[in-house]
Amino acid sequence: MYFQDTINHAITSIKSQRLRTALIILAMSIGVTSVTVLISLSESARRYVINEFETLGTHLVIVLPGRNETTGGPPPLFGETPRDLTLQDAQSLQHSPYIAAVAPLTIGLAPVTYAGLERETNIFGSTHDLLRVRHLTMAQGSFLPVSEAGNVLPVCVIGQKIKEELFTGSTVLGQWLRINNRRFRVIGVLASEGESVGVDFDELVIIPVAAAQSLFDTESLFRILIETKSRDAMTKAVDEVKRIIKLRHEGEDDITIITQDSVVGAFNKILTALTIAVASIGGVSLLVAGVLVMNVMLVSVSQRTAEIGLLKALGASQWQVQSLFLMEAIVLSLVGALMGLLIGQAAIFLIKISYLSFPVELPLWGLISAIMVSLLTGLIFGVLPARKAAELDPIGALAKR
Repeated sequence: MYFQDTINHAITSIKSQRLRTALIILAMSIGVTSVTVLISLSESARRYVINEFETLGTHLVIVLPGRNETTGGPPPLFGETPRDLTLQDAQSLQHSPYIAAVAPLTIGLAPVTYAGLERETNIFGSTHDLLRVRHLTMAQGSFLPVSEAGNVLPVCVIGQKIKEELFTGSTVLGQWLRINNRRFRVIGVLASEGESVGVDFDELVIIPVAAAQSLFDTESLFRILIETKSRDAMTKAVDEVKRIIKLRHEGEDDITIITQDSVVGAFNKILTALTIAVASIGGVSLLVAGVLVMNVMLVSVSQRTAEIGLLKALGASQWQVQSLFLMEAIVLSLVGALMGLLIGQAAIFLIKISYLSFPVELPLWGLISAIMVSLLTGLIFGVLPARKAAELDPIGALAKR
């Protein structure tokens, strides 16, 4: 019996048992659909989170006040407060040969007012380097001017939503915006950036860092954002930052440094593990489909004993009979997998148009693995019925015993 004959016989058998065929294809397609949708959602979530952190900047290093560690022993009697990061700390880092830009950051919440309209929003205090470090783009005007970080300049840059809500139908550039009890001249409008890692730049007002410290009556910085000159320079820059700040803080190692690569790497590992776990959960449905394949084909074997007996009487070997039933299982699994992929792609398309900001895509490895697992499932669960058919006695099978 040739390979083509085996395929033709399997297709003929499938066509003759339409209800059995429909049940197997339905079960397999549901399993493949669930696997593909779950893989696409989890993998897209991984890519989305990684992309969010990558858009923070290039070769980004974040310096936070306070050391992130857990120590033993009793708590201090009078408590301890980590030393604040200051504007002078940020300025001292600019002399490092491994650092391209330093953007000190002060954050506060304050009401902003223009022409009787008012809303409360986040205020960022920083320098001109924030434009480079955070890869911001301008829609109108210019960003904060290049000047000494300690200069209290009454200028500001606003986000798109602030412009739309407060400056409706009026010229923006050159207007005076009141923040708390101080006035700032609008010199620029940011291009729509949307939300990035919890920060919505469309609802933001950016002022010089010294002006923000004066506005919120503080000398401390919330963060220091650093862009290193290259990826290779990042490790050296981290060591340099630790050394400089330690010298300035009387020998105390009291800062926490987070690198963009470490954050992206950590999230990538976590979400990759989550993707594998979710895909495994979806694979349970394929196992259920495999059990159904096995049960239905066992029934099929009992119904086709005369056919099997005739084949063996005509000289078909055990391997050839077994191959016929295995081919049936493979063909049914393949058809079910293809149908499941079509349904899965339709479901992914519906999710994509429902949530435009969340890019849902099925990766190539997910597509290939769904097909391979479904074929493997059909093959494994088709072995028992095929072996049972191959081991039938020809005389007993012809007698339908």
